[in-house]
Amino acid sequence: MTRLPAVIVFDVNETLSDMSPIAKRFVDVGAPAHVAATWFAALLRDGFALTAAGSIAPFAQLGTGVLRAVLGGLPLNRTVDEAIEHIMGGFDELTVHSDVHDGIPALTALDIRLVTFSNGAANVARRLLQRTDLEQHFERLLSVEEAGVWKPAPGAYAYAAQQCGVEAIDMMLVAVHPWDIDGAARAGLGSAWINRTGASYPDYFTAPTLEATSMLHLAQLLS
Repeated sequence: MTRLPAVIVFDVNETLSDMSPIAKRFVDVGAPAHVAATWFAALLRDGFALTAAGSIAPFAQLGTGVLRAVLGGLPLNRTVDEAIEHIMGGFDELTVHSDVHDGIPALTALDIRLVTFSNGAANVARRLLQRTDLEQHFERLLSVEEAGVWKPAPGAYAYAAQQCGVEAIDMMLVAVHPWDIDGAARAGLGSAWINRTGASYPDYFTAPTLEATSMLHLAQLLS
């Protein structure tokens, strides 16, 4: 039987938030929709690279900088600065995945503390949860900007445990990203991979403690 965690730590970007509308923002400015995925992957790459080098930069700064690089040379219908503003502004209009609306209250009912922990800013997570009437389910919203190191570095998860006043073993990270699952597992946390698409988990990463198809499915597995 899976150990019931005292605290569930949720990744935010793509795990809670549905980022698919961001691709439309690229189309709005005259860029191909597929560039959105390239941009987000490059943003994470550069965040990880800075962490590996012992440095850190805010998500928004990296997002803007990488956008300037990937949009350069494309036949946009506005200036690059205007395009960047339009795309980055999309984060303030995102909603959560449909399964999150039912899944988060179901997890709250298990008497488990819920927090978020994002490589983005805590205020972005706060506005997302406020727009979707879910903020009351979370006791705190954490960001790597205060931790001083991006996930999946061990120090990031140690910061989350310290902020919640528990040991790593008493926490479970919930994420859609295998790299986050692997990082949490190596830091001593339990983990739950939300696999909404039926994807295969990479065999070079530490396997998750649980695999669920939705947040509600995760609540059922923990019940």
